[in-house]
Parts: sequence; structure tokens; C-alpha cells
Amino acid sequence: MDFKKVLELSKSYEKDMTRFLRDMIAIPSESCHEEKVIQRIKREMEKVSFDEVKIDPMGNIIGRIGHGPIVIAMDAHIDTVGVGEIKNWKFDPYNGFEDETSIGGRGASDQEGGMASMIYAGKIIKELGLEKDYTLYITGTVQEEDCDGLCWQYIIEQDKLKPEFVVITEPTNLNIYRGHRGRMEIKVSTSGVSCHGSAPERGDNAIYKMGPILKDLEELNHHLLDNDFLGKGTLTVSEIGHSSPSRCAVADGCWISIDRRLTDGETFESALKEIEDLDSVKKANAVVEMYDYSRPSYTGLVYPTKSYFPTWVLPEDHIVCQSTVQAYESLFNQKPLVDKWTFSTNAVSIMGRHQIPCIGFGPGKEEQAHAPNEITYKEHLIKACAMYAVIPTMYVKHKKEGK
Repeated sequence: MDFKKVLELSKSYEKDMTRFLRDMIAIPSESCHEEKVIQRIKREMEKVSFDEVKIDPMGNIIGRIGHGPIVIAMDAHIDTVGVGEIKNWKFDPYNGFEDETSIGGRGASDQEGGMASMIYAGKIIKELGLEKDYTLYITGTVQEEDCDGLCWQYIIEQDKLKPEFVVITEPTNLNIYRGHRGRMEIKVSTSGVSCHGSAPERGDNAIYKMGPILKDLEELNHHLLDNDFLGKGTLTVSEIGHSSPSRCAVADGCWISIDRRLTDGETFESALKEIEDLDSVKKANAVVEMYDYSRPSYTGLVYPTKSYFPTWVLPEDHIVCQSTVQAYESLFNQKPLVDKWTFSTNAVSIMGRHQIPCIGFGPGKEEQAHAPNEITYKEHLIKACAMYAVIPTMYVKHKKEGK
């Protein structure tokens, strides 16, 4: 492996990656509306001579390089969140901006930068003939911001693509990430009896029943399981709603949504039971349940799932982690930081549900995700491109040596 040559080639494609990334940023691609950016990615994969490019029934794009027996995948979700309050942006989120070091716009860091680096890593792999021992699939996946991992549930269960491991290219600030907390979306509902608001004693107010539950949930958050690597489980109430015949009536229904982050050792069963066991929940006869997700993809396909996204951790001595670390050290002559994400990624399905090992390495910084004035860095695109070109070969090398 000529690591210097890989870095040189990666640097030589800086302008191509920058142009392509800016093209993707310019195409609004919120969840379930990704078709135009998928077509733009398809053209770039074909331009750099991928061996095969296809779009599956859900709308995910899957590019293939090589025909070798070892199957590896790299993933970037290419949907984005919305722009939020436009007054908080210093530049147009879709026209974006570019200077000598940075590229700005919605999706620059989360996470179309990963796609730009992957495609040009594929070009380098083909130019240097590195793909003889493996088949590499590069995926641009949809609906991640809406329902992380659903795309890979479909790819594994319906497309029948089951690689030996997957590189997640979400932003890591060029560190190597080997896990993150899981999450789930929980609904708690209370019921009452409506009556005229002028005589509230005749009814049973469902909103009042929710009050003690909110207080108990706030306290429960302080007592959730902690973990040395992933940190503590958390919960927060993210939404509240009600039903009532009118503004001058007692509410006959109330519901809240809970964002629950699961650390290593927690399950959706244990998380639900913690809430069900609260005295306030029992007293109110509240219903505790998990949300379902069944929104159609841009192709119209519906692939329903529970809103549960399992925790995953790859052991630090795993061959995938060790070979990725060696790839980094060989390219950059320094040791990487091996850490974890704060947020959730498609690995919740790939490793969390299906036990296919995942490792994270991506351009951009995690704190840029979902923020106004989102940026990524040209140097990150170059280094990530070089890593993606080298990781498969280093894994094959480790596997052959029995490490």
C-alpha cells in the first residue's frame, strides 16, 4: 500500500469533492424528499466509473466497486434536517459559501460531506487497483433524520446486502468512533372526562393528571443507568398535546412525547417499565407505549418499524477497530482518538439490530449537525477520502494475518 500516493490522489480531487458537495448542498433534501439529490449522486458515481450503480425500491442509492469475496460497505445518509429559523443563518443554507478552508450549507457536515469523500475514495481505489480482494458497496441512504437506521433495515432485510462491516461516515472530526447510545420515542397518555369549563368539578381533567407525571419524569432522568464509555442514559419530554371539545371545556385527553437515550445495558423493555412503575403513572392509569414510524419514502414505499434504535458498542480490540486505527496511523503518522458519538446514526440498525460491526470516521464536526451556519472543512474531505480508500485493504490485511 502506497499511503503517500493515496494522500496525493486524495488532495488532487479536492476541487472535485468541493464542487460535488456544493451541488448536493444546493438541492434541498429533507427526509422523504431526497430524489433529486439521489439522482445527482448517481451521476457522480457513474462519472468516476463505479462498477455498478442502482437505486433500490426505498430510494437508497447503492454503488459497487470490485468483485472480491470480502464484502464491505460505507454509508452516508443524504437527507438533511430543515433550515430552522432563517434569521439565524449568516448565509443562504442552500447557496452556501466557500472560502479557502471551509464549505458551508445545510448538509455540509451532516452528512453529505461523507458522501463526497466516499465517492472519490472509490475513484482512488479503482485507479490503484486496490479492490481485488473485496467488494465495496457505497450507500447513500434516505430517511435517516426521520427514522435513523430504517434505510439499513430495508437494505439488510429486503436488498439482502450483509457486509462484514460498515463504515459510518457521519461527522467525527476525523476521530474514530466505535459506538453510541441508542434511543427510543415514547408516548405517555392520560384520559379524562370533559365538561363545560364553567363547572370544572363536573369533569376529570387529563392535563392535571399529566402534571405529576412530568415532575416524576424530570426526577427519573437523574437516576438512569450510567456507563463508563457511553455515559448515562437520559430522557426529556419533547412534546405535549391535548384533546378537548373546546377552549372552554375540561380536557379529556393529554399526551407527551419522550426522547429516551439508552446507554449500554438498557433495553426498550427496561425503559418502558421504569416509566410504567412511576407512582404518578399508576395513579393516573396512564398508557405508556412506543411510537411507530410508517412515513412513505420518496418512492412511495412504506416500511413500518417501531421507533426503537438500539445501543451499539464495538470492542476496541475488534479487528474492524484495530485495522481502522492502523489505516489512520499509516496515513497520518500519529495515533487517532478512539471515541463515541453523542448522537445516533444508522448503526442502530446495522449493528444494534443486526449485529454487523460498525466503525465511524467522518469529515466535519458533530456540533455542526442541525445547527445554523453549518460548515465542514476541505482538509477533512481530503483526509476522509484517503481513509476510505485505505480502510478496506487494511481490514483484508488484518484478516489474512489472523489478527
